[in-house]
Amino acid sequence: MTPRYLRVIFWSLIGCIVLMAGFLFYTRQTSRDRLRSLSDATPIDAPYTVTESITLDLANDSDGSITATERQIALPTETTARARALLEHLIAEYSLPGSAHPLPSGAAVADVFLLPLPITGHEVEPGSTATTPVRSNDPNALQPLGPGGEMAVINLNSSFVNAHPSGVEAEALTLLSMVGTLHANLSQIEQVRFLVDGQPHDTLAGHADLLRVYPSRDTTTPGSGAAAK
Repeated sequence: MTPRYLRVIFWSLIGCIVLMAGFLFYTRQTSRDRLRSLSDATPIDAPYTVTESITLDLANDSDGSITATERQIALPTETTARARALLEHLIAEYSLPGSAHPLPSGAAVADVFLLPLPITGHEVEPGSTATTPVRSNDPNALQPLGPGGEMAVINLNSSFVNAHPSGVEAEALTLLSMVGTLHANLSQIEQVRFLVDGQPHDTLAGHADLLRVYPSRDTTTPGSGAAAK
């Protein structure tokens, strides 16, 4: 006759097997329901749009020119990420073999921040109670030229700055091509400032001023030795 303790062990094992089977069945059903709910959910918008035509202001060291050049690129829809992606594509063009403005490869832009510019005041329109923003005549002022104006703060990586070729024109072409590229694609940007690793920095590579505020504008030139004006 089978000892009692063996019968207890046997039925305990059978009970454990049944419990484990029930647990596995429950887990399988839960996972299936979760996948079904995900498949029925409304899809989240993709972070990138379809390929679109954008403008890169490309510099040329041979004649000091900056030329607006169209490219077909997929960009993020969020404005800050879009600004950073534009600059990344611009710098990537300069690192290609045969570039007219050769720069070392690697991550150049750590972040781009868009800050709303203050409005200096309002004036009342004649014969009306409506008010309009007062615009500044100073191209370097921090006040917006219109409602919704923003300042782009470009945070450069120190590795990019340290490896950048030194020279008045080479440095100016890099900064102006970045300013012009943002201007061509993001009209709300009216001012541009530069940081390096999140801190103010005197120059790009010994010459071009990184402490000033640059007005966002069309920086394309026919070729006359660009200067960071």
